[in-house]
Amino acid sequence: MSLSPDDPFGAPGAPAGPESSPGTSTATLERTETVPQLQEPGDHERFSHYVRKEKILESALSGEPVTALCGKIWVPGRDPKKFPVCPICQEIYDGLRPPEDGGDE
Repeated sequence: MSLSPDDPFGAPGAPAGPESSPGTSTATLERTETVPQLQEPGDHERFSHYVRKEKILESALSGEPVTALCGKIWVPGRDPKKFPVCPICQEIYDGLRPPEDGGDE
């Protein structure tokens, strides 16, 4: 079976272009919007988390998210004293050795 050059579907492997199909055509460009989810929904929102002090300061200045000891990623913006401490962060924090330089973490 042979396809003629006027075939609107073109031959397999034939270049597609204005000369290969008569008339006009339209195409739809689909944009997939990805919204990063910086935090998991659920219990993580009910707790305050442990993060290094300097990371909190950097986040306050730059707006970049921080990562807690438990792995939660978020941009801090609420008073942590109003919430109980995350039990996973607390467990990890208690397992850390004290700093050897005498400074706070």
